[in-house]
Amino acid sequence: MRVLLLLFIVMPVVEMWLLIIVGGQIGAMATIGLVLLTAVVGAKLLREQGFETLWRGQRKLAEGQLPAQEIVEGIILAVSGALLLTPGFFTDAIGFAGLIPPIRAVFVGRLLSKMVVAPAGPQTGGFTAREGIQDADVIEGEAWDEKTGSH
Repeated sequence: MRVLLLLFIVMPVVEMWLLIIVGGQIGAMATIGLVLLTAVVGAKLLREQGFETLWRGQRKLAEGQLPAQEIVEGIILAVSGALLLTPGFFTDAIGFAGLIPPIRAVFVGRLLSKMVVAPAGPQTGGFTAREGIQDADVIEGEAWDEKTGSH
């Protein structure tokens, strides 16, 4: 509940405050231009890094590996892109942080450490949490071998 309060009440207030402060210092038109510039630069960086992540994920799939890191990176990139397209300087700062590979790697590492992916039994045909592991996020999916057509 506190997270929703922070997202929907506190964040817009912080953004408005920052926009007013910056606008008072450099002017309204320059502030609007700066907000638009960060959106354009962010979209360009997002596109480049998104395609790079996509290609790495496809390579892993072609090698028969689960692209868990690339999936989490893709989620972080999508959230970063949404934040960059949201007008404001605070959301831009968070969005750009997600586009910086070393910072993104820290977030990916933390998220992956909380997730467990292991082969499931024949009843599910996909992936599920291993026996005895509690409080872990579960990624369910299905894998198959294209050459043999088997699951």
